[in-house]
Amino acid sequence: MTEPARLQHLRREFAGRFGPGRAFSAPGRVNLIGEHTDYNEGFVLPMAIERRTFVLGAPRSDSVVNVYSANTSSQGSFDLDRPSSGRRSWVDYVEGTAQAMLKRGFRLSGAELLISSDIPLGAGLSSSAALEISVGYALARLADVNEPDRVELALSGQAAETEYVGARVGIMDQLIAAFGERGSALLIDCRSLQRQLVPLELGSARLLICDTRVKHQLASSAYNERRAQCEDGVRLLRAEFPEIQSLRDVGREQFESVAARLPDVVRRRCRHVICENARTLRAARALGGGDLTQVGALFTQSHSSLRDDYEVSCAELDAAVDAAIAEAGVYGARMTGGGFGGCTITLLEESAVERVRSAIIARFKGQFPVPPEFFVSKACGGVQEHVPLA
Repeated sequence: MTEPARLQHLRREFAGRFGPGRAFSAPGRVNLIGEHTDYNEGFVLPMAIERRTFVLGAPRSDSVVNVYSANTSSQGSFDLDRPSSGRRSWVDYVEGTAQAMLKRGFRLSGAELLISSDIPLGAGLSSSAALEISVGYALARLADVNEPDRVELALSGQAAETEYVGARVGIMDQLIAAFGERGSALLIDCRSLQRQLVPLELGSARLLICDTRVKHQLASSAYNERRAQCEDGVRLLRAEFPEIQSLRDVGREQFESVAARLPDVVRRRCRHVICENARTLRAARALGGGDLTQVGALFTQSHSSLRDDYEVSCAELDAAVDAAIAEAGVYGARMTGGGFGGCTITLLEESAVERVRSAIIARFKGQFPVPPEFFVSKACGGVQEHVPLA
């Protein structure tokens, strides 16, 4: 057995720049269901995908970290002992992760790093978490940490985004990048951080990811706005139910008993999160029982809720979902990720893949300027070191 050509190429490129190095990688992810529930302490069901961010690295004898992106041919540098205030570039994700790890007690040293990724940027497939977890794991291993605590590593990646980058993200993306398992999705309780493997016994079915290649500019501001609206909902609901800590604690019947007294926007945001938590738990059970018909129905219900109640879909995502679910052999489809662009995921029979792909392309043609891209992915493993094969 030999290593993939891509990894061999990266090893040669790193050796040409810095000498011998070690190779690490972490995956992107697609969230099967459970959207905008993570920052509400709810449930999510992501899987790691077969697109990864690779980090080649070698230790230095000082506290300086030099980092080079093979994707953008750009580079940056920072000193672990002298934290910066951020530079509004991709390097903030790297330095932010390192500084968060130091605060959490990791022992790190300087390093030379080369980064390469085949995860599409801005597609909602969590390229940022893949970068944070691959870099954090590499820095820890290069500093002779035998096996970093993966929960602490995930929390460090999350802190990098909230403290260095300014995005108030949940913990899902970092946890799946750290704990993904081949052949399984991961049901995550975003309050306790407990994780349960859910085998993906799909038989002849497949998961088709459609990248609309669209990312609307309001995505980041709208994300923080939605989070604030959920927090408003919790404050209002506590007047009736003082025991609740987050929307995760609110049952459907409780919510319906007071929903009419909530402002319209807050009511719809809360309704999505409360119902999405229930859908996520049902989907995990259905997957475990091989009930793909129910899983597909839950996918489509989730998309309708994200479109109408949470209002984070867009014309491109809706077109891709509508075109997919109109085809025979499709169980269901939904947008995945934060929204306002990015990707959809469709659960379908393998025999329907090409037909659905053609239907979505036809729907986009003449309506949107950018054609979509597609790939089918299995569930793959989380962060790892790649030991050279003989």
